[in-house]
Formats: sequence, structure tokens, C-alpha cells
Amino acid sequence: MAQLEATAHTIAVWQSHADLRFTRFRGDGWQVLLKDPWLALRAALVLLARLRSGGTDLSSRISIGLGKIDSSGTTDLSDANGEAFVLSGRGLDEMARSQRIAFSGSMIGHRDKIIARLMFERASRWTMPQAEAMALYLQPDHPTLAELATELGISPQAVNYRLGGGGANELRTTLRLWEEVIERELAGASHA
Repeated sequence: MAQLEATAHTIAVWQSHADLRFTRFRGDGWQVLLKDPWLALRAALVLLARLRSGGTDLSSRISIGLGKIDSSGTTDLSDANGEAFVLSGRGLDEMARSQRIAFSGSMIGHRDKIIARLMFERASRWTMPQAEAMALYLQPDHPTLAELATELGISPQAVNYRLGGGGANELRTTLRLWEEVIERELAGASHA
């Protein structure tokens, strides 16, 4: 939980330091609230990478619900409500035991669910060193190999090797393209 909460603080920086309101829920469950919903897949992958970098047996099932929020709760998300929370909760409840990601919302179609499942299937094979590098590489500010090498305390060649094995370029490119589409669709919906 501490690793997830620390990662939530990192993700908050992507959104102008907006509080993700990390909340423990249902015992070992947890919730976050993203200000920028198009970052949902990226955030989920970075959360998973941070967990895997701490130990290969660490994981979490993630249910993403994109929708309207009626209330973000009082002191945390435990009493929040709205379509996004209902969809996320329903997705988690309906998730098969072996499934790691559920994704729902009025704008989320089969292609989005396929993309998410493929990304998470790829991420499930990351080694601890690959996950450590991927958690940094998938940041929206697109750090360079040299910056990652400095952060990880290894050579740029070693970073490149970790990222190559983790499918980094394909994942980052796919994320960027998906985010652009969702951001445009959300902007169009708000103007309709």
C-alpha cells in the first residue's frame, strides 16, 4: 500500500499536483481519482510497474471507470459517488480471478479494452529491473536514456537493454496515441 500511495503522489505531479486522494478500500483495495482521465492507462501501468519493481510477486487488479463524478467524497474517496466509481467497482466485482485490468465507460469500446489487456499482458512479464525502468520511462515527460541511467544508477546501455526487454517503445507510442484519441473525444463530448 505504501508503494501504491507513493506512486499516486508521483502521478499527481503529472496533473499539476492534483491530489489523487489515494484511499484504501475494502481491506486490501485502493482507489485514486485522476483529474485527467486520458492518463488512466498510463497511471495504471506505472502503478503496476512500481509494484513489480518491488518484487515479482507483488501485483494488483485494476479497474478503471471513466465517467461523471457527482462527489469526490469528504475527506477521502470512501464516500465518493458517481458513474466513474460505480463503473470501477462493478468492473472489479465482475473481473475474473486471473484478469488484471477492467476498463469501462461510455467512451470505452472494445478496442480500448483490447489495448488495455494487451498492455497489461505485456507488463505482467516484466522482470523487476525492467519494471523499475518502465516506471520511469512511462512518465509523460518522456525522460531520456541518460536521465533514466542517472536515476537508476546504471549505464544508458543497461537502461536500453531493460527497456527493450520490456517493450518500452511500443508501449509508450501506443499510450501516447490512445491518450490523444481519448483526450479529443472527451473534449468533443464536453462541447456537445
